[in-house]
Amino acid sequence: MDFRRGMLFGIAAYTMWGLFPLYWPLLEPAGVLEILSHRVVWSALFMMLLVALTRRAGSLRALTKDRRKAAILLIAAILISFNWGVYIWAVNHDHVIESSLGYFINPLINVLLGVLLLGEQLRLRQWAALAVAAVGVVVLAVDARALPWIALVLAGSFGFYGLLKKWADAGAIESLTLETLFLIPAGMIFLLANAARGNGHFLGEGADHSLLFVGIGITTAIPLLCFGAAATRIPLSTLGLLQYIGPTLQFVIGVALLKEQMSGGRWIGFTLVWIALAAFTMESLHHRRSNARPLAAMQSQ
Repeated sequence: MDFRRGMLFGIAAYTMWGLFPLYWPLLEPAGVLEILSHRVVWSALFMMLLVALTRRAGSLRALTKDRRKAAILLIAAILISFNWGVYIWAVNHDHVIESSLGYFINPLINVLLGVLLLGEQLRLRQWAALAVAAVGVVVLAVDARALPWIALVLAGSFGFYGLLKKWADAGAIESLTLETLFLIPAGMIFLLANAARGNGHFLGEGADHSLLFVGIGITTAIPLLCFGAAATRIPLSTLGLLQYIGPTLQFVIGVALLKEQMSGGRWIGFTLVWIALAAFTMESLHHRRSNARPLAAMQSQ
């Protein structure tokens, strides 16, 4: 039951994240730091309301007293805020396709972290899939004459964020609330200073624009809650497989709606990454089914 719920939570999280490129441009002319600060503040307020409604204040206080978990979540908060900032900048500067690449690569980063830090084992075909993906990244770098830094930063920061969430092993609501509370002082200081300089856009662009800022809290918190719930219920490698949903939606938005350019070299690089992901997925599913058959036979006896 926990595995099934984890899968549903993961699917929901990545579907919502895949639609984010349609949201951030609506907040312009606000800059990246202003959007990020509003995202932190409204997410924290929404999470505190959710804690009150679900009567989790006691468990939140208990989490703050657990120094190990609180320290892990502080690092996670810093990582996710950095990830948010890079992603908002990339989307608002016409790098949606490269952002999608980062989240295509992220499942493989999750797998590597699982191997290097959690002791998970990879089979030969899985290593081969990782090698093909690495070649794809090299092709993209050669085509652009530069490393795809946006993709690599997004993949790495979110991969480590997922690992930290798994290590913390705290409730989804409590952990995300604590993360946003860690970040809210910096967000509030920036917004107040920005408003004092006359550069704020919260009240100056109409009521609809203000509501979009408020909505950041909900659109940020809900998928992260789903992700946190999934991370504690299913293996990190399985969670990585679900992430194909998000970057696929982002890629379609970048190509079909935003008309970002795809050179020949870029298509080759992306295709190699997709082949690697498909091969890794098929191998993992085949291995899971092969192991499930003997177990089912033993249970039936």
